[in-house]
Amino acid sequence: MYNTPIVSVIIPCYNYGKYIEQAIQSILEQSYKNWEIIVVDDGSDDEYTIEKLEELKKEYAVIKIDRSGPAVARNVGIEAAKGKFILPLDSDDTIHSDYLLEAISAYEKKPSLGIVYCEAEFFGSMKGRWNLPKYSFPEILLDNCIFVSAVFRKSDWKEVGGFNGNMKNEWEDYDFWLSLIEKGRDVYKIPRVMFYYRRGHVSRSSRSIETYLPLYLQLFKNHKRLYTENIEVLFKRHLKARELEEQFSILTKNPIIYGIVRFLVSCLKFFAK
Repeated sequence: MYNTPIVSVIIPCYNYGKYIEQAIQSILEQSYKNWEIIVVDDGSDDEYTIEKLEELKKEYAVIKIDRSGPAVARNVGIEAAKGKFILPLDSDDTIHSDYLLEAISAYEKKPSLGIVYCEAEFFGSMKGRWNLPKYSFPEILLDNCIFVSAVFRKSDWKEVGGFNGNMKNEWEDYDFWLSLIEKGRDVYKIPRVMFYYRRGHVSRSSRSIETYLPLYLQLFKNHKRLYTENIEVLFKRHLKARELEEQFSILTKNPIIYGIVRFLVSCLKFFAK
């Protein structure tokens, strides 16, 4: 495939040697052929994984780092990448054979794009459609709907400073998407299931509001202007939703969203300083 941009697939791995070959196989089967694979060993201490990654060095770039977490591991891999475009892929997940082709085609049709992702399904111990909310701005400020395995430009990654290490609980991708959106990049969702997420990761939906609020507070600090410029719109939409329900019923149906909006309002003066 001539004159096509390289897509660098970055695969962080921490003790997932038993799954990583499936992730790599899904790249080998891509209809889009101009790609490279970079594996980042994030301090694995499982003997099987260590041996597996040693084998992979014969075919692919494998970078070993001390245990640092997914944000740092992805940044290290992307820094070493030769590609114009980047696809992070966790070592226990897989993608459809046409995902890279569809993503690059989307960028060719609309250069203003900065994030391209797709529909997704669970596999492994749980199967079925991953019913993420539809992307919409400014609603994404309250609820992330984009998984980490989206395609973006390396130049955009560099411009926003990469994945932020101050985000915890796997929210570094959420923070990164907001950084790209803040720079004016458009978002496109391929209307096909092309990403397969192995069930077994910690689910954000299971976390309590006490866990959510510190994470959102860090997002607010990282994206102060984005939140303060849109707080009025978010609050008005929340109030309109309440009008469609019986009085106060929405509070019991979605207490987390209500708590987040209330928290946003209470923090507005703080962020305006």
